[in-house]
Amino acid sequence: MIAKLPGRVTIEEDVVFGTGGGRDLKCDIFHPPDDQTGRASLLILYGGAWRNGDRKQLKFYGIQLARFGYLCVCSEYRLSGESIWPAQIHDANSAVRWIRANQERLGIDPEKISVTGNSAGAHLALMVGATSHVKEFEGEGGNPDIASHCAGVIAIYPPTLLRVGDIGGAVNALLGDNASRTTQDGASPISYAREDFPPTMLIHGNSDTVVPVEASLRMYSALSDAGARVEMHVYEGAPHAFDALPEFGHQLVDLMALFIDRQVANPRPVSLATE
Repeated sequence: MIAKLPGRVTIEEDVVFGTGGGRDLKCDIFHPPDDQTGRASLLILYGGAWRNGDRKQLKFYGIQLARFGYLCVCSEYRLSGESIWPAQIHDANSAVRWIRANQERLGIDPEKISVTGNSAGAHLALMVGATSHVKEFEGEGGNPDIASHCAGVIAIYPPTLLRVGDIGGAVNALLGDNASRTTQDGASPISYAREDFPPTMLIHGNSDTVVPVEASLRMYSALSDAGARVEMHVYEGAPHAFDALPEFGHQLVDLMALFIDRQVANPRPVSLATE
């Protein structure tokens, strides 16, 4: 496992990264203890069924992953009660563009930006990876001439196939009660599985009753069948939001740090030393 850095993580709060719906959108930035440049970075998106939550939820991940040397940004996005789809992916892509546009200030490599999230945030992380080439999802939140593609995706118990009526009505609130099948498919990460999908790690518990583990299993199969680089970790008996338990949260941080290191920061195949 890669080593954690000594020293304290520095946090910048309430930084404006763009606009959406006529208002400022803000993020918190977690700077690693050292002053290295050209580092890998991570956009972190919170869950809450697209209708609840805020960027403070995943502060733990911001701090812990910054200790591994990754610049982390926890950003907000408009919830479904404020704006329906595709406002949410517009805001997530806007955050990626802002990170890339501020590469010198942040000390990051613009081609080593990954995106992660939990639940609804994981759905958005996959959609960032899926749709950098889809113009309708770019939005107008700032830095329109900057690309919003990412180098890796980590999705923790993500919805991958959106259907009206699912997740206690949350999909209805996001897409609208009368959303067409085309709209539902267009908002579903699994629709975009392809060989050049960014390297992806899926994490899920097999006792999840909010977003069943089959969501990640289907996404894994679709990406694998397409020839994309993908891995999946399933936790026996774990429910939705199981990483709120410290023993799981810390293990997921280690998994994420290793994934970013070997897939994004220092790409390399898995190989065993030989005599």
